[in-house]
Amino acid sequence: MNKDKQVLEYGVIDEAVNFVRRTMGSIAWLDGARRVQKKAYPIEAIREAIVNAVMHREYSREGTDIEVSVYEDRMEVISPGGLPNGVTIDKIKEEVVRVPRNETLKNILRDYDYGEHLGMGIRNKIIKSMIDHGSSPPEFVDEYDRFKVCLRSALTAILKPMLNQSWKANCPA
Repeated sequence: MNKDKQVLEYGVIDEAVNFVRRTMGSIAWLDGARRVQKKAYPIEAIREAIVNAVMHREYSREGTDIEVSVYEDRMEVISPGGLPNGVTIDKIKEEVVRVPRNETLKNILRDYDYGEHLGMGIRNKIIKSMIDHGSSPPEFVDEYDRFKVCLRSALTAILKPMLNQSWKANCPA
């Protein structure tokens, strides 16, 4: 493997994905005799949100960075710059949208296997993997100077009924 390719392959995108992997919660429970474990978010949605932030951010905005934040109930990926002209949240959810800000960067990320560049990552990777994981659909916020992807933790939906059941069993009225 080319040394330059190896440096990029284990660079900022991988570090950001690994950061979320290390900091996101997980739960485990017994289902009969088997132990079941669930992570807060599917890795595919995390990876796609981060790759999209790197690929589509507005690099002309100096002094701004991509932000990846993990909270108790959600994670957020914020990319400098809103959606490009003509692109809307409804379009990226429903259609194929291919509007890269930087064609060279798009090609580099494709060459290093970070993206397929089919214009369907939000619909086919982020939304689908979140729903398949048992999470609520992701939220997208387009503002003039930033674009935010919010992924809600699947653990909240799982824990709430479990905690209610436990509370009722341990604290009868």
